[in-house]
Amino acid sequence: MSEPTPPTSGDTRTTPAQAPATGRIPHGPFRPGDQVQLTDPKGRINTITLQPGKQYHSHKGSIEHDTIIGSHEGTVFRSSGGTEYLAFRPLLSDFAVRMPRGAAVVYPKDAAQIVAQADIFPGARVIEAGAGSGALTCFLLRAVGEHGLVSSYERRPDFADIARGNVEKFFGGPHPSWKLTVGSLEDALTETEVDRVVLDMLAPWETVDAVAKALIPGGLVCAYIATTTQMSRVVEELRGHGAFAEPYAFETMLRSWHVEGLAVRPDHRMVGHTGFLVTARRLADGVTPPLRRRRPAKGAQPDAAADGAPAT
Repeated sequence: MSEPTPPTSGDTRTTPAQAPATGRIPHGPFRPGDQVQLTDPKGRINTITLQPGKQYHSHKGSIEHDTIIGSHEGTVFRSSGGTEYLAFRPLLSDFAVRMPRGAAVVYPKDAAQIVAQADIFPGARVIEAGAGSGALTCFLLRAVGEHGLVSSYERRPDFADIARGNVEKFFGGPHPSWKLTVGSLEDALTETEVDRVVLDMLAPWETVDAVAKALIPGGLVCAYIATTTQMSRVVEELRGHGAFAEPYAFETMLRSWHVEGLAVRPDHRMVGHTGFLVTARRLADGVTPPLRRRRPAKGAQPDAAADGAPAT
């Protein structure tokens, strides 16, 4: 297991979840090889990888790695210059926004919505088109667990290398549930009977037919796109294909709040638009989707609008 649980006292069983010599253990005392976030009094974060005999250096002094190793998370360490640093392991959300990048990353607020709205469950078989830098891949692997599958497709070999490095860095080695293929989803897809498909690519509408063939009835496709024109095109492609129920399109905005005594207000900055999400369920083979009975907005259908326009 990529995030194993340390064995309890007297437990000598050898299982993937109890192999402390392999993978990242995200709890317990700090160990050599762990990533640690050191936060100074101004909230500035520096991430280090613990190595025996090494030091963390800054203009505010140094801290011995050996001082941190063996300590618990949430401990405060004082540098040689007198500055105090609070030490925690980075959360996945922290790692995702600070990881080395090739392609732009899917931000945690969107990754969380993908996991929730696409109902990525333990043991699920998930196809990911567009591994990018591996941020979303890490969230998907966390969700499916050691008994699931995330099969990622990435067209660019350089992006695939970056994604592989980031995934292995976060999980402490190769994840047993991950398969990475260099190639396009349309040409290289081999999996069938999958539960979920997540599309993070420039033209997701080009893959709708391949996605329909791979998904089980009741399965779900989720597309992450950046622009309204992309969103419109993928929604209309899903509607017109005939194998999917009515698509659902939305976006998520995240705003933090300043809370200090009686001064309670929204922060001046927020994480606004990053992308749109579109989800749709796979129908059973041979089923015709019900006809929508919703009155279209004016101008929604250009031809109808033209027919109803007054003559000049």
